[in-house]
Amino acid sequence: MSLLAIFSLFFNLSLATNTIYNVQNFGAKSNGKIDSTKAFLSAWEAACASTSASTIYVPRGNYLIRNIYFNGQTCKSNAITIRIDGTLLAPYDYNVIGNEGSWIKFEKVNGVSIYGGIFDGQGASLWACKNSNKNCPKGTTALAFYNSNNIVMNGVTVQNSQMFHILVDGCHNAMIQGVKVLSPGNSSLNTDGIHVQSSSGVSIMNSNIGTGDDCISIGPGNSNLWIEGIACGPGHGISLINRSYKNACSKSRYLCSIGSLGWESQEQGVQNVTVKMVTFTNTENGVRVKTWARPSNGFVRNVLFQHIVMTNVQNPIIIDQNYCPNHEICPNQGSGVKISDVTYEDIHGTSATEIAVKLDCSKTNPCSGITLEDVNLRYKNGRAEVSCVNAGGRASGFEELSRCL
Repeated sequence: MSLLAIFSLFFNLSLATNTIYNVQNFGAKSNGKIDSTKAFLSAWEAACASTSASTIYVPRGNYLIRNIYFNGQTCKSNAITIRIDGTLLAPYDYNVIGNEGSWIKFEKVNGVSIYGGIFDGQGASLWACKNSNKNCPKGTTALAFYNSNNIVMNGVTVQNSQMFHILVDGCHNAMIQGVKVLSPGNSSLNTDGIHVQSSSGVSIMNSNIGTGDDCISIGPGNSNLWIEGIACGPGHGISLINRSYKNACSKSRYLCSIGSLGWESQEQGVQNVTVKMVTFTNTENGVRVKTWARPSNGFVRNVLFQHIVMTNVQNPIIIDQNYCPNHEICPNQGSGVKISDVTYEDIHGTSATEIAVKLDCSKTNPCSGITLEDVNLRYKNGRAEVSCVNAGGRASGFEELSRCL
């Protein structure tokens, strides 16, 4: 038998064992006006009960969905594909789902893959409510995965979420690729593009993220994260933040950050994180690590920021271990979070402020093993400045960096 014949045989067998569940066959309406929540749940229950691979198909059109919960605990199938050609719409009235935590929530699923589609949280009216200091709901995360394994999101667009756009919490092995997160730069606080916490083996690749808060935020309890090929802006940075989703109302506003770590005295750390080939354009911050100025056993270690381009970024490289807003709760205290073995390599571009590298480490637990190699950031027509406090390590490049560490 030829190779072509073998391939054709296996392809046809895979089609035969993959059952397709079209949400319209379960009563979903594509006019964007009639609630299709029950139809989507019915399609999920059918796919979940299947003992073989199955696909939930969402045809073109607009589908109004209230908050919906996909529970995989009793699923027989470990291979459910959700293929979306249409747009899922949250209710325009933010009060309908504004206190539900998540708009579309997956929990305890294994082997779920989402391909394509637009998830529109229609959050603009809630942002306006919050910006006017009125009494408003907290808001919901648009698309959330909790305690799940082997997740794929590919070609998905999530836009205008009331709060976080995508949340990965307590998951193992998740691939997020080719996604778009679209919200204006003046949208509400906590509209992070992608927030990851208490997870391992998460990859975020080849994606475009623009929002009113962090493009990607990395909370406590994460390990083995790979972030590559990201275009960020507008936004507030890639941040490592030891601040959980549950406490998101106190989070910082940065684009790709590890931040607000160390809120709890007993807190899981962050380790083995790679962020590479990222462009930051007109963002408030670039790569940032932020911790509370209070005792904690948390840590940040083995982090690589590599091959990064900054364009008019206010704070391109920043470690802030003295975070204590309004000098409340933690005045005159030092951060217990230990930051070690963080490397910044091949980072070029322009800073919107004179100080482009600010390493403000803990007075009680100084940073160690900080490495800066081939870092070249300019401010206006000259080289940008560097500021270091309680930071140890080595640097190569311009003289200010070498004197800093």
